[in-house]
Amino acid sequence: MNMQETARLILGLRAAGWNEKAINDFMLFIESGEEQYKPKLDSSTNNTPQAK
Repeated sequence: MNMQETARLILGLRAAGWNEKAINDFMLFIESGEEQYKPKLDSSTNNTPQAK
């Protein structure tokens, strides 16, 4: 993924209501595959992934 695609992804996640911690954890999950960074849905916030 190049820098332009990464920027668009981050902006899209912000527009979808993700907080910065959730975005960072998601990016770490994409790159590392580590389960600790896998997004968790939070039913109290319209299923928007939230930071742990």
